Amino acid sequence: MRDRPASSAERRAGRVATTVLLLGVVSMLTDVSSEMVSAVLPLYLTAQVGLGYLAYGFVDGLYQGVSAVVRIAGGYAGDRGGRPKWIAVIGYGLSAVSRIALLPAHGFATVTAVITADRLGKGLRTAPRDALIAEASEPATLGRAFGVHRTLDTVGAVLGPLVAFALLALVPGSYDSVFVTSFAFAVVGLAVLVLFVPDLRTGASKARISLRLMVREISGARLRRPLAATALLGVLTVGDGFLYLAVQQRDDLAAGLFPLLYVGTNVAYLVLALPMGRLADRIGRARVLVGGHVALVAAYLAAGSQIGGAATTVVVLLLLGTFYAATDGVLAALISRLVGAEVRGSAIAAAQTVVAVTRFVAAIGFGSLWVLIGRGNALLLVAALLVAALPMAWWLLRPTDAGAAAA
Repeated sequence: MRDRPASSAERRAGRVATTVLLLGVVSMLTDVSSEMVSAVLPLYLTAQVGLGYLAYGFVDGLYQGVSAVVRIAGGYAGDRGGRPKWIAVIGYGLSAVSRIALLPAHGFATVTAVITADRLGKGLRTAPRDALIAEASEPATLGRAFGVHRTLDTVGAVLGPLVAFALLALVPGSYDSVFVTSFAFAVVGLAVLVLFVPDLRTGASKARISLRLMVREISGARLRRPLAATALLGVLTVGDGFLYLAVQQRDDLAAGLFPLLYVGTNVAYLVLALPMGRLADRIGRARVLVGGHVALVAAYLAAGSQIGGAATTVVVLLLLGTFYAATDGVLAALISRLVGAEVRGSAIAAAQTVVAVTRFVAAIGFGSLWVLIGRGNALLLVAALLVAALPMAWWLLRPTDAGAAAA
């Protein structure tokens, strides 16, 4: 089954392609699955499995960064064959299997192995999926297309923690029920991808790219500066789990309420994803990307302060949701217009790999800081470093909007 880019009538109406909507549904169902697990994982690992904060930092780093191992491979495989859907199917399938594999995993080694498999699946699927979105969309509305996709994705991210909260409220401590239900949602999402998402051929189907060309393109001058900025910002991005654990400890939040912290962030992301995508199309994706990191600085300051209570916690969640809305799809939209269609998946994968690797480093580094200087001081120190890094990141990213127009 083949898809086509949006027609001129659809473009005038500001619509996105059917492929984008279908992929949004797949991501929504998959995110219900993954966010159910994510919402209980920090407490499950620290309270149930018994990991310390440094060990949790290592596992969180794996959760953030191990997908870097296969991201470029997934992007290249999708570009090389010109049919990225089937690379995405493999990735979604691997993640689905990892959900049910959490049931017998109760030790550090087995939990680490399962999380590694899940993240490898994510690494395989993300760039091919985003390449499909870019291929089916018009350049002038890429921010909107990614915003629509991320909005649907975030609906799942909101529902997932709510389902986990409901299950734990019905049967306190029943993490197994969370894992089984998560697996069911993942299987349904995979079925939608296989049965309904069009097998859209990308630009690579007309000119099969070599590995040498792919490496030359993603290491070229057009991507060098944005990838450097991405690395600089990524190494100063603390994982969500640490922020939520910091809030939970400061306010002595009950364990059963912990998944609701994810809901708050994801609701903010849901509300802002499409407006941020439109804003990026209008004023420039680099500006919105840097602005999202300003919101992240404010989130660090609020989470690291000694002023507790519900109001401060809500502020942290809103700021964190704003950060994701302004960076997640916007980065993919920015990178995708700097290169030709034949290497688009590989370029997106390169940026995602940089994000994954640097956040792996950030997770281990922040876990060490937490142990050495405490929760609040660690967050304030990272906030100060991020403030210092933002001018350099803006200098690196500023030319990219003009470069995208030229490309």
